[in-house]
Amino acid sequence: MSDDGLRIEGTGTAIVTPFRDGAVDLEGLGSLIEAQIAGGIDFLVPCGTTGESPTLTDPERIAVIERTVDVVNGRVPVVAGTGTNDTPHSIAMTKAARAAGANACLAVSPYYNKPSQEGLYRHFRAMIDEGGLPAVLYHIPSRCGIGIEVHTIARVCAAGGVVGLKETETIGRITELRAACDVPILSGDDGLTFPMICLGGVGVISVTSNVAPAQVSAMVRHARAGELEAARTLHEALSPLFRALFVESNPGPVKAAAKMLGLIASDEVRLPLTRAEDATRAILEDALTVVTTAV
Repeated sequence: MSDDGLRIEGTGTAIVTPFRDGAVDLEGLGSLIEAQIAGGIDFLVPCGTTGESPTLTDPERIAVIERTVDVVNGRVPVVAGTGTNDTPHSIAMTKAARAAGANACLAVSPYYNKPSQEGLYRHFRAMIDEGGLPAVLYHIPSRCGIGIEVHTIARVCAAGGVVGLKETETIGRITELRAACDVPILSGDDGLTFPMICLGGVGVISVTSNVAPAQVSAMVRHARAGELEAARTLHEALSPLFRALFVESNPGPVKAAAKMLGLIASDEVRLPLTRAEDATRAILEDALTVVTTAV
């Protein structure tokens, strides 16, 4: 699968899926996307973990991707979350995302069933080769119960069609990954973005940029330009918000924060997730002061 020069770098938002009265709020999603682009983000990632993909039906997931592509209208790339722990299902979702006009897919490690490294390799290759989209691989062992080993990432990349790796939880693998293959590395943890870029990463797939797109984008731009003092200043200013958004399971806190800022009409989440607790909202209120800071 050729990526035709596609570049997934800079700041990408793992965008929330707004709900109203239990249904997907496509109008609200459109407004949120416009705020993201106005804030300077470089690409969008609908239907990831932050987008509550595990509780979206297939028609809802496709509708969210279609709406994102339609509103974006070619202004930034769209990386659609299509991965599941079922390879044929993941292929079908990737085909649907391609038909909707997505530029790439986000391919998470299959969760719960804990495949071998050979199984991971075959799963990712099937998504790319049969699904028809280039992929950003997503390594998040704390949620999936299985990690993608460096040699497996290199093997998937060697066969083509990989346009990025979303790397979470540790920066210890970055140097090893860069030595093993030429995959663009994106932070999957807002708090690790600055140090990851210093080690050769190219950006972030961010939760925080749902509510602070200008600030996160500025931090990433400064870091990538080697303007480390400016990047560090923004990293330090944003760190309380990075932490606040994960006081409870994502995306409860970020949806609460987005509603506080008037970015979405409702902070509904779907069970088994629940709305942010009052104590979390108080923490968020304090942390969100950074959003009004000039960048």
